[in-house]
Amino acid sequence: MIRLVQLQNNTTRGVACVEEPNLRLLTGADSVYRLVEQALASGTSLTALVNRDTSGERLAYDAVYEGRSPCRLRTPVDHPVDPARCLVSGTGLTHLGSAQNRAAMHEKKDDELTDSMRMFRWGLEGGRPEPGAIGVAPEWFFKGNGGVLRAHGDPLDVPGFAEDGGEEAELAGIYVIDGEGQPRRIGMAAGNEFSDHVFERANYLNLAGSKLRSCALGPELVVDPDFASVSGKVTIERGGRELWSRDITTGAEEMCHSLANIEHHHFKFDAHRRPGDVHVHFYGAHSLSFADEIRLVDGDLMSIQFAGFGRALRNPVRVAQKTNTPFNVEAL
Repeated sequence: MIRLVQLQNNTTRGVACVEEPNLRLLTGADSVYRLVEQALASGTSLTALVNRDTSGERLAYDAVYEGRSPCRLRTPVDHPVDPARCLVSGTGLTHLGSAQNRAAMHEKKDDELTDSMRMFRWGLEGGRPEPGAIGVAPEWFFKGNGGVLRAHGDPLDVPGFAEDGGEEAELAGIYVIDGEGQPRRIGMAAGNEFSDHVFERANYLNLAGSKLRSCALGPELVVDPDFASVSGKVTIERGGRELWSRDITTGAEEMCHSLANIEHHHFKFDAHRRPGDVHVHFYGAHSLSFADEIRLVDGDLMSIQFAGFGRALRNPVRVAQKTNTPFNVEAL
């Protein structure tokens, strides 16, 4: 599989192909987005284009990954001109692993189920339609535009107004809309769909606001990955020691919604098929440290790694000072 990273050296951008223990620089484009544009214009697959444009110049991946190189890792995809042309969103209540915490719902009557439980059960019953059919819509949420994306090593922020911040280890699909308005999936990447679970737990209607946070992606974009069943591990470190960890699984066989059904319900909206836009869509989490009563604090380190998706995505938590000062809007 082709694995790509985006690099930044002062004001110079670049793209490299992962060839452990090195990164081999590409010659034809300074961003994955420009690489995709070239593939679409030439009718060439992204894989063929990468194989054609690799140079002989290599960088030691360890130095870049550990922050010891003038080159630093960017998110593995972005819109290089306008972050607002990148939509970051996600789908929840998708994973069979979470059913272990909700198994009791099958023993209750409909009128005793929470709305979240009902939606989860609808997914179990109708989230994997036959080819050519449309299944039940999954839970969908908006994270923000490309400005909320953070790279490997960047802190994820708990704002001063927030009640909490917690990791959500997921895979995310990476899409570009071509000139005819057709979504093109260019690959997938590991992600940390960081959220405010305390705020959400108070009332499920808080879900929308709990998701408006920074989130992390990468460090690598995998072109055409194996998505059948993907094993992974998420770890929380505090003070240099492991505080919590969990083996996790994602992928088509582990979810109650098929990938095709998730993609249909995201891209059925005209506004989500605007030519030239980038989409980053999180597919849902298997397990959360929050479910085990772990509350992340300033300086905690979150580490997420999936088999076949390259090196671990590691991000520290940065908690802003609490504020109760309201934001004022001024009339013009």
